[in-house]
Amino acid sequence: MKARLIAQAKEIRDDASIVEIVVWELAEPLPPCRHRYKYRLFYGRPGECLVRYDNERGKGDHRHADGVEAAYEFTTLDALLADFERDVTNWKEQA
Repeated sequence: MKARLIAQAKEIRDDASIVEIVVWELAEPLPPCRHRYKYRLFYGRPGECLVRYDNERGKGDHRHADGVEAAYEFTTLDALLADFERDVTNWKEQA
């Protein structure tokens, strides 16, 4: 099985913020991940990352917020999307 794009969306909001979601399903997990998803969930402005969830070979699942990168414990794709949505909402409420 080749990688299969399962979600791709980009929204530019009235306040110029950007929400972008890209999720691929892979044939095999991307080490050190144990799941078969490659993803990038971004919230920010041009040139500024406010919240980002992503995974990459060697690093695994992680989250960027307030300029800090931390490990993220992936459980399900639905939980990942819910966590991202919660962070975006919380960020907007703080601003």
